[in-house]
Amino acid sequence: MITYNEISNIARCLNAVDFATEIIVVDSGSTDGTYEYLLNRPGVRVIRKPFRNFTEQKNFALDQARQPWVLFVDADEEVSPELAREIREVIARNDQSVSAYWFYRKFMFKNIPLQFSGWQTDKNIRLFRKDCARYSTNRLVHEKLDIKGKTAALKNQLLHYCYRDFASYKQKMVLYGRLKAQEVLEGKRRPKMALLLLKPIWKFCYNYLFRLGILDGMRGVTICYLDAYGYLVQFRMLRGARARKTSTSTTVRRPLPASQVPYPLPKAS
Repeated sequence: MITYNEISNIARCLNAVDFATEIIVVDSGSTDGTYEYLLNRPGVRVIRKPFRNFTEQKNFALDQARQPWVLFVDADEEVSPELAREIREVIARNDQSVSAYWFYRKFMFKNIPLQFSGWQTDKNIRLFRKDCARYSTNRLVHEKLDIKGKTAALKNQLLHYCYRDFASYKQKMVLYGRLKAQEVLEGKRRPKMALLLLKPIWKFCYNYLFRLGILDGMRGVTICYLDAYGYLVQFRMLRGARARKTSTSTTVRRPLPASQVPYPLPKAS
């Protein structure tokens, strides 16, 4: 896993994966005691590495693994006992025809499951053969694994404690928006600003109405708003880049104060 200021989550996450042969954590310079906790945690190998983007950080962590099967989890996720048992069964079976497994995730709003709001079908590949997978360098956030071979899905869900409070979740959306803007600016296609301006409105309406966020009550309003907010940040970053006519690296990589993002952003080059 990769971490940055995860002291409120790290023990729960590690306790749930204590069945692993090795546990590797790449920390981005935590200031809340996470790194010190990891140093004193038996069975954990912790490495410090400055954060540039999620894809680079995760590929670096993947390179440290020495086992043929890799279970990649985020610090705010928890492997349930049922899922842990299923993972062990899959590895023991060692089906050579499958290279990776999808996990469905249950979004936890604080400690209460969120039933709708666009998260009801959320899934990610979390268990895979190391020699068959690599995180795509085309993405800096919402990483995508390039898999060689067949994939399958596990039955039990991964618990995702993504929402601790309004401020921390908003900070995460700010970071995601900035990195998505960087992806656009580093790409070859010119962004269509009118469509980007409409995207936050569409995202909120889609998740709140069509994906039934309305049934989650005020929790649904909060999550749908904050998920849409990330697209608004992306629009503002791209509009500012166009207005100032500066280079991609100077515009997008200007760091926010460390207290305002869940991961430290790189310094401007």
